[in-house]
Parts: sequence; structure tokens; C-alpha cells
Amino acid sequence: MLLVLVSLLCCVPAAKACLQCDRRIRLLLEDFVLSAPTVNNQIEMKKICDHAYVTYRETSQERKGVIDPTTLYRASTEYQSEFDRFLKTKHTGSVTFEAIQILEKGRKILEKHLDTFIRDGLCPNKCGLLKQRVIDCISCRYKIYICPSPSGQLDCGEYPVLAEEGGQAVLNCFLPWHRLLLERPEYHYSWAPGVPGTETLIESDFKALVVTDDSSVVLNQLHMDEQGTYRCSLQDQSGTVFYQVTFLLAVSHLPDQTHRPMITLPSLPHGDNYSPFQPTAGLLVPVIVMVTALSLAASVGLLVVLGMMMSQRRAAEKPSRRRREGKNTHNTV
Repeated sequence: MLLVLVSLLCCVPAAKACLQCDRRIRLLLEDFVLSAPTVNNQIEMKKICDHAYVTYRETSQERKGVIDPTTLYRASTEYQSEFDRFLKTKHTGSVTFEAIQILEKGRKILEKHLDTFIRDGLCPNKCGLLKQRVIDCISCRYKIYICPSPSGQLDCGEYPVLAEEGGQAVLNCFLPWHRLLLERPEYHYSWAPGVPGTETLIESDFKALVVTDDSSVVLNQLHMDEQGTYRCSLQDQSGTVFYQVTFLLAVSHLPDQTHRPMITLPSLPHGDNYSPFQPTAGLLVPVIVMVTALSLAASVGLLVVLGMMMSQRRAAEKPSRRRREGKNTHNTV
């Protein structure tokens, strides 16, 4: 009978709550019930836990009844830390009263994290359509939660973009909630040429530009004929549009370059055609003759100097030659 009672105490209630979707918390509470000193205490603790599960479930259902894995991990980690601190603390009061306190602490932790998730994480899209994967707090199974925009529109507005001819324009339609979308949606870029905002456009006016996993498109070396209305839409493989935004690209001409004024030298006096930088033909001939005569004189002078050096060298070599010849004759005798 004791084993049957223990097995019943360890059963997890059929109706769960967000916090119990974490297996660590379920085991933690089961161990807490079995840690009671007597069977009667365990039965009393089981009743207290069942009541706590009801409050956990009500808290979850009041807040959409869903949770994402990240929020569940944060809530369960904080609760486990509080529970470990509770078990390590020496208690002198009633066991049942202390159990009620720690279980109520779990409800407050769950409430805090769910409020944050519902406010910031469940439907962060201010425009467009978001389909994200969450955990159902009752069944603890994954489900798809659909978040239409508050306005009900997929179009997220128009944004003017100004650029200069020859410059660069960056078109980026990324929003943080795009990361929450299921599968791997793609960014479809298209454009309608012409001065943006001057006429009403229809779907057939747009030409496909690029389909990419990257949210941004960079236009380099812009020309005037590249200005127009650019559209970015986020779609899945089946063509479902989750988000759309329009860029109004206006390309302006480069500003006229300012030229420095040319400095004009004053003209020569009337009748004076002489310029030291532009010799006339009559002056050029004597200059050529003078340069030629100087070149010939330099050549003759160089030959004379070389002749004198050679004569001096021969004169210096004759006594040495005579001494060598006399020495050779003496050795012969």
C-alpha cells in the first residue's frame, strides 16, 4: 500500500502549466513531495502542490496560455535557484506553510516572465504578419501562434532615400521580429523606374530586381535613370507575404564644380617682340655656331692633354728600361 501511495504522489497532474513544461521543475516538485517525513505529510504536500498547479495554470491562461523556449528556460532557472536556496535554509515553522510559500514564489516568478514575454516577445510586429513557434502551456507541445499587425496591414510604410549621382544607396528592410518567422523566408526586391511619388503605381509597373536571404541591397555608382520606387517584401517558399516596405529613391545631379580663374600675364609693350624664353630664328644660328666651336675647342684641348700625358709617361719609363738592360748585360758577363 505504501508503494501504491508513493506512485500516486509522483504522478504529474494531467493539466499542466507553463512552468511545469520544464522537466527539471516537475522532478523538483515530485522530490519535494516525497521529502516529507511521513505519509500523512506527503499526502498534505500533494494537496498543496495540486492547488499550486491550479494557480500556475490560471496564471498561464490569463496570459495567452503560451510561452517561448527562451522565456521558459529563464523562468525555470530562476525558480530552481530559489528552490535550491529554500532547501538549504533551515526551517523551524510548519512544513505545509513553508511549502505554500515556495510554491507561491514559483507562481510569482512565472507571472513576471510571462508578462515580459507577452509584452515584448509574443507579438513584437507593429506591422506585417508574424507566425512564430511557441509552447502551449497546457499540453506542453509546440504550436503556431499567429500575430497579425495591429493595423491589419502587411505594408509597413514608405521611406524616402536621397543619393547623389555616382554615389551609393543602401536599402535595408530588416526588422528584429523577422528572426522569429518560421522556415527561412526570403527578401524579394523589385522596382518601378521614374521620379518617385509623381504617379500612382500598380503591380505590373514593378520589375523584379533580386531575391536574397540578405535583407539589404546596395546600389553603387548610381545613375539618374536608377531612381524610382523600390519595394521589399518578405515571403516564404509558397509566396505568402509577411511584410512589405517601400523606398522612394531620388538621385540628384552632382553639384557644378567651381573652376579657379586663370591668371593672365600683362602683355608686352607695343612693338617689343623680344622674349628671353622664345628665341627668334636670327638669334638661334649664332648660338648653334658658338656651341659647335666650343665643342671642337674642348675636343682639341682634350687631345693635347692626352698627348702630353703619354709623352711624360714615356720619358719616365726610359731610365728604368736602361737600368734593366745594364743589369742584364752585367749578369751575362
